[in-house]
Amino acid sequence: MDAGLGGRGGSSNMVMGTVRKQHMNIALWFGFFTASFVVFYLFSDGDFSFLMTFASFTRGFGFAVLLGLMLAKKHARGVSMKSLQLYAVVFASRLVSVLQHEGYLPYDRSGDFVYHGAEIASLALAVGCVVLISTKFKSTYQQDVDSFGALHVPTEWGTLYIFVPCLLLAIVMHPNLNKNFLSDTAWTFSMYLESMAIVPQLFMFQKQAKGIVEVLVTHSTFALGLARVLDMVFWMFSYKELTHAGSNSVGMFVLFSQFVHVVIMGDFFYYYAISVKTGNMMQLPSQLSGMV
Repeated sequence: MDAGLGGRGGSSNMVMGTVRKQHMNIALWFGFFTASFVVFYLFSDGDFSFLMTFASFTRGFGFAVLLGLMLAKKHARGVSMKSLQLYAVVFASRLVSVLQHEGYLPYDRSGDFVYHGAEIASLALAVGCVVLISTKFKSTYQQDVDSFGALHVPTEWGTLYIFVPCLLLAIVMHPNLNKNFLSDTAWTFSMYLESMAIVPQLFMFQKQAKGIVEVLVTHSTFALGLARVLDMVFWMFSYKELTHAGSNSVGMFVLFSQFVHVVIMGDFFYYYAISVKTGNMMQLPSQLSGMV
């Protein structure tokens, strides 16, 4: 019995130790989920489409955390400028569609203005991060490590390997809910691009010394991945809404693009969970850190 009590006491001490290490992170996420519940209570009709608004809130939260931590820690080490630039394009492209038409908005009251506000805020926060890295924290930006796409073009143009294919694909394969080529293509482009925008950041993680990931970006990256999971859950049940010319193929492809994003982030989710559980810095396995 004493051994059992000691075992339970040891486990309890471990849990309390982790809580003490993570108290700021716990408070951060608790505040976010509380605010999200308030928005749901005040501005939602309880419709399933609120998941879209919740996903948008989660993305905005991710960039708010990143911006706040950069200002607090006074550096931008471990942050991918390329991913930030791509996400800024994602939000701008989506706003081109949703500010003009209603085809891709949540069905409940949050689609009247809350969703728009969350997307605008996310764009502003992403641009704010880019500006900080380009100016105040330029000396701490690790451009040599943020090297995705540095093959046949200068490294600063590496995002073209993601940008161009997603744009061409959106032009060729997009739904028609707004019955407007520019609006429908812009929305679809944002969906395809968002599925790949995190890749330069993950690429940068793999090139960090000893696979150690800066705390600065772990929570932000997780929030962006969580938002994509929420989007995927919504479109799993709603992809038929994107039927174009009597075919479900476009809706299935949009859903598939989100599934690809979740698969890409699978390793990150796993090691993030370990980091949260132990209260230690997130560390990728050495074989991943030496891959590229």
